[in-house]
Amino acid sequence: MSEIAAKAPTRTRRRPFVSRLVPYLLLQALIVIATILGLRLLQPSDPEDFALSGFSLREDGTTRAVTLPHFTSSRYSLADPPLYAGTFTFRSGDAGWSVFLPRFSNAVEVAVNGVVVLDSRRDANANRQDRNTPQIAAIPSSLLHDGSNAITVRLFVWGPLKGFLDTVYVGPDAALRPAFETRTLLFVTLPVVFSAWQSILAVILAIMWLMRRHEPVYAVLAVAMVLGVVQAFVSPPVPPATPSRLAAVLLASAPTESALIVVFSVLFFGWRWPRYGALLFAPGLIVFVVGLIAGPPLPRILFLVLGIPTVGVCLLLMACVTAAAVVRRQDAASFTIGCAVTIVLTCWVHDMLSVFEIMPNERTFLSRLSYSAMLVAIGAGLTWRFARALNQVDSFAGQLVARVREAEERLKASFAREEARARAAALANERTRLMRDLHDGLGGQLISIVALSERGQEGATITDAARAALKDLRLVIDSMDDIGGDLMLALGSWRERAAMQLRPHDIALDWRVATPQGLPLHPELRPWHVIQIVRILDEAVTNAVKHAAARHIAVTIETHDDGQGPYGVISIADDGKGFALADEGMSQTARGLRNMRSRAARCGALLDLTSDASGVRVRLQLPQVFPDSDAAAG
Repeated sequence: MSEIAAKAPTRTRRRPFVSRLVPYLLLQALIVIATILGLRLLQPSDPEDFALSGFSLREDGTTRAVTLPHFTSSRYSLADPPLYAGTFTFRSGDAGWSVFLPRFSNAVEVAVNGVVVLDSRRDANANRQDRNTPQIAAIPSSLLHDGSNAITVRLFVWGPLKGFLDTVYVGPDAALRPAFETRTLLFVTLPVVFSAWQSILAVILAIMWLMRRHEPVYAVLAVAMVLGVVQAFVSPPVPPATPSRLAAVLLASAPTESALIVVFSVLFFGWRWPRYGALLFAPGLIVFVVGLIAGPPLPRILFLVLGIPTVGVCLLLMACVTAAAVVRRQDAASFTIGCAVTIVLTCWVHDMLSVFEIMPNERTFLSRLSYSAMLVAIGAGLTWRFARALNQVDSFAGQLVARVREAEERLKASFAREEARARAAALANERTRLMRDLHDGLGGQLISIVALSERGQEGATITDAARAALKDLRLVIDSMDDIGGDLMLALGSWRERAAMQLRPHDIALDWRVATPQGLPLHPELRPWHVIQIVRILDEAVTNAVKHAAARHIAVTIETHDDGQGPYGVISIADDGKGFALADEGMSQTARGLRNMRSRAARCGALLDLTSDASGVRVRLQLPQVFPDSDAAAG
């Protein structure tokens, strides 16, 4: 039972693996069939009316009749190149004849009636076997004559592959030119375009890698693309020029590029590169080292034996890697790359069948073209993925900004609620202070009036108590006015009340504002501050009236600034007889002075009192900032 239980999950895992792999392989088989059909259907058509297929071939000292297209048995035949000889018929009156060769390897020399009209060795890009570069040459009319004309094609081969000559076309240039231009577009212009895209994408990928060093996949693909660009734009030396070390680099670049693509696929799909994977670079390294040391033809033979199979092996490995990635990831990227690899692998098999003459009439190499297209597609896909990642980062940043704004709004709302609660608490405290002040002042006086009435007191005593209560009530009401932090407004009201109080006693009030601006503004000033200050001033004036027998009271208001900010000073001086400060604890005046100091301390103010025979002087120094709470309380 335990063995059955242990095997059950394995079978469960295999089922989705098979269910995903089989449809993918069937789809790749359809892609192979579609690629083969596409290669046949998209073959460029040539003007068959002007085809020359019957030639005699002189090779290795013998002459025999052959039919084009034809593979020779010659390799490295620069000393004694094969010579194809044939004839064509020219009709007088037809102007502008040309000779058109769709495919050949490696180079050709075409002569009409013994005069050379085309030598492809002058065009280095046309002499590479992996290219399908066509050639066309105009035949001077002076060389043509009515009837039969002789044409010879000398085939130069300097590679390990056999020489090949496709059907030769001779006829009016207007009839041959369209086929030539079509082949030029497919096999000359299009590879250049792909190579240009590769070079641009290589630069972009290199920049992306410099910005994201932790993702070597960009660097690997960039290096592979650079190698492909080098192969495309750098032409190997054409004999009889001496092969240089550059030829070794070009021969080694193809297997090295293929190995880099395998590395890219492994890294792209998030797998670990195996240690033995470095063996993929061995063929390219061997070809390169042998190319540097030995002369031709050994590097070319090694490339044929090691390089080309390495390309096929790498394509097979990449097909396996992408198939595994499709089964595991089930995403569009792995699926797209897998289909592209299948197309390139099909083209590579097609080229190999042509090289080994299994498909002799299909001597068109398509591996390089499809391989470049695959690299461009992969590079474009990576760039798109990078751009999508940047968009995701921008979107994430936008979400963060929105969330920060939401947090700011919530914080502002919280601050507003907290401020409202603080304001409500301040109002409650203010109310409590006013109630306490009313209880201590007006309440006490009303109780005194009630007590006097109950004891049967009449006359001036009750009247004075009632006036004192009324005065205290007016003081509280005046303090409740909104004075905007300007204490001068409250002092102006107090001045009127003080003048009315002093007038019955025939005491003059001298009011003087020493500084033009009066007292500094205090935005934090509250009504209970005003009450304490006004009561201090009231107490000073009342003492002067009741105890000092003064005839003149001077009130001075001024602002001082000792470098730490302005502060106000209110001074009250009378010309009475004064009193002894040492006895203040024994008199009614002493209790009043203690109350004055207590009120000053609650407001954060400093009270200074001096007395001598010339009178009493009270100096009240206001704080620079009034306290929000009762400073005396704590």
